[in-house]
Amino acid sequence: MVAIKQPLTNVQLEILKTFSHQLTDNEIVEFRKTLALFFAKRATKQANQAWEDNKWTDGDVDRMLNTKMRKNTN
Repeated sequence: MVAIKQPLTNVQLEILKTFSHQLTDNEIVEFRKTLALFFAKRATKQANQAWEDNKWTDGDVDRMLNTKMRKNTN
């Protein structure tokens, strides 16, 4: 049997199910803020974990700020 590829992620499907009714403009703003806070906390947790895993110091971060670390994709 061939699996059918789902065009939406599990979180997109969950949001569609949860919000199958209209929200007011204020509720939309609140919802967006809630999502932003969720992803900000997640990013902070990952950054803190990277800091601890790599045993970075403030000096390391200062060096990183002044170093080109992105790869050229051209």
